[in-house]
Amino acid sequence: MSRESRVNRLLIVNAHPLEPVTEQLGDRSWIELADGLIAATGTGAPPAVPGDVRVLDAAGATVLPGLIDAHVHLTANTLDPRERDSWTPGYAAIRSLRAAEEMLARGFTTVRDVGGADHGLAQALREGLVRGPRLIHGGKALSQTGGHGDLRPLSEDGRPCCGHQPGFARIADGVEEVRLAARDELRKGAAHLKLTVSGGVASPHDEVSAVQYTLEEITAAVTEAGNAGRYVTVHAYGAKAINRALEAGARCVEHGNLLDDTTLKLLLDRDAYLVPTLVTYEQLAERGREAGLAEGSYRKIVEVREAGFAALDRAHRAGVNLVYGSDLLGPMRVAQLQEFTLRARVQPAAAVLRSATSTAARLLGQEGRLGTLAPGAHADLLVLDGDPLADLSVLTRPERHLRHVIQAGAVVS
Repeated sequence: MSRESRVNRLLIVNAHPLEPVTEQLGDRSWIELADGLIAATGTGAPPAVPGDVRVLDAAGATVLPGLIDAHVHLTANTLDPRERDSWTPGYAAIRSLRAAEEMLARGFTTVRDVGGADHGLAQALREGLVRGPRLIHGGKALSQTGGHGDLRPLSEDGRPCCGHQPGFARIADGVEEVRLAARDELRKGAAHLKLTVSGGVASPHDEVSAVQYTLEEITAAVTEAGNAGRYVTVHAYGAKAINRALEAGARCVEHGNLLDDTTLKLLLDRDAYLVPTLVTYEQLAERGREAGLAEGSYRKIVEVREAGFAALDRAHRAGVNLVYGSDLLGPMRVAQLQEFTLRARVQPAAAVLRSATSTAARLLGQEGRLGTLAPGAHADLLVLDGDPLADLSVLTRPERHLRHVIQAGAVVS
């Protein structure tokens, strides 16, 4: 039995609803939840409900849609390869589900995994076996040999087969291999495909500026995703890699720290999305060593850290679709909410909040279903003391401000 099917009704009264799109905190209202959805909302006297229906008095608190983090790696619980290689699949899965539970407690009722999580983790969360966010997963990311997703030591000559090894990515070279890998991930329930088209900070054997995958290879993945009614997102830092992917039809770009004017035009012309991940560079710089980050990565952090703020500023001013993402690994996930603080250096609070609610919902193909308080949407809500439009720290201090997390109409914390 799924989590939603167990839910009956809940009536929230004396709430100030915050709809991210309108950027307004509403008058005292009531919100009725039924069967995991928002059934009705209104002001004035709340509707009469049977005695067995729970009534939650918000006592003037703010109620807003649950948060969405569109760049997580639930299975990336360490950066230390020796530690990772010693874990059994069962132990690794439990670590991942524990991380999901902690994300829900921070107010993230939906997360998009962009490399590593699979249909089994999604099923466990959907069935309520463990409390956690709605998990929208893309299976394993696709990487070329020697690319960002190829984490083999230089001493290893064997080629991994078929994506069965643990890790966030699988290797696929050439149009036909990319097509096969894309079809395989889609077969296993991927809601999107992720390609690594540039070097990365944490990958040990490439440079951030490296351009990975050809136009033809990316196009093959885009075609397969489109045939299945899904889309491609790409890990990319440099403008050349980003622009190639957008020209091939990618719908979303992760990171994008070194974008250029052409990138901005392509993002706007194609109504594509950008998911900056500023907090990961702050955390890698401060805590990467304790998580097992290789020394060679610290030079690359310097290359992209400040550039990320400049890219966010340019994209915001241009009107690009911006979505919230954290990209935190292992013990660094405790800083998941600090992305709000960093983005507030560049963007107004309302824009940052939309990136973690309504804009993220559009990227996920869930507009009107997530990131909103409209009737018919999933009943994923937060009850907060304070107004995040006036002070984003209301979101970053859940121990002080977060009264309740409601998911699928049930109060889970």
